[in-house]
Amino acid sequence: MDLSNLKPAEGSVHSDFRRGRGHGSGNGKTAGKGHKGQKARSGATRPGFEGGQMPLYRRIPKRGFTNRNHKDIIAVNISKLEVFDDGAEVTIEALKEAGIVKNERDGVKILGNGELTKKLNVTANAFSASAKEKIEALGGKAEVI
Repeated sequence: MDLSNLKPAEGSVHSDFRRGRGHGSGNGKTAGKGHKGQKARSGATRPGFEGGQMPLYRRIPKRGFTNRNHKDIIAVNISKLEVFDDGAEVTIEALKEAGIVKNERDGVKILGNGELTKKLNVTANAFSASAKEKIEALGGKAEVI
């Protein structure tokens, strides 16, 4: 390191030009802040302040709790799998192509509601106990990704 490649620390320089250094600088007198008013003075208001009116974030009702670790699992009943041929491989991509699932989001779970009459090899993120039982009773496989 030498004098030719010295530069100020990241974030320490705030503007491209020096403000308030006389008329000759092109940015003297009011230093780009206009004449008087709240925004011309130091100590501007915090973000979200609405001049004393009740701010939006306090006017809107807040209820309940949102879990940041929530997983959005898509449920597919076993009766929907009847559209596949006997002995078919059922994956999430196959469910998308068949129009059963539009967007898998955080995963797909197969539920045991309805009847299944075909032997299928199903691959999904999760299975209910009854769904797994019905698939395996017909000789198929229920594989968890």
